[in-house]
Amino acid sequence: MPMISFLAGAHDRTGYLATPASGSGAGVLVLHAWWGLTPFFTRLCDRLADEGFVAFAPDLHHGRSAATIDEAKVILAERDFPAVQETALAALEFLRRHQAVKSDQLGAVGFSMGAAFALLLQDHASDAFAAIVMFYGQSGADLTHVHAAVLGHYGGTDDWEPLDHVRQMQGDTVTTHIYPHAGHWFFEDDRPDHFHEEAAALAWDRTVDFLRVTMGTAGK
Repeated sequence: MPMISFLAGAHDRTGYLATPASGSGAGVLVLHAWWGLTPFFTRLCDRLADEGFVAFAPDLHHGRSAATIDEAKVILAERDFPAVQETALAALEFLRRHQAVKSDQLGAVGFSMGAAFALLLQDHASDAFAAIVMFYGQSGADLTHVHAAVLGHYGGTDDWEPLDHVRQMQGDTVTTHIYPHAGHWFFEDDRPDHFHEEAAALAWDRTVDFLRVTMGTAGK
């Protein structure tokens, strides 16, 4: 499916929209990691559409992408954070209003940096999400104020997200899973040095089941 444009303030921004074969479904906002809106994240939108969701991934790096950690660090250092936040908020409203979205609330799936943006959006629009899925990001965050159901996926060998931080995450609606032999970026099959096939498959199944149950689409 093609990239589409949406308005964020006075600026045209882009994102990737995938819709299910039925033409409509519950909406899921996909928030990419610091690599940018790479093919992995557009394929993820397609996978979600295959499961019956309307998935939208905004380009939070405004056209830039990184192949290495050093390149990603440069993008983060040089970004205009208020503009990025404006893009994220506009993407949220774009998906909420989209004619293909039939859910009253959205789901969010955020990866590392994207997990932080999922919580930022929750803070700005507390009624926006029924479900938030966080992949290896924001460990140790205080989730007691989050009304949405939260599912977290974390690697047991992740140097970026210490397990003692993960275990501190609390909230009445929070479920976390730790994958003992996986590290950071374990879900991303375009990161061969980090990808863990077994953990990724299990995390995907858990994510789809979680979104279906929390967004009321189970059995549909």
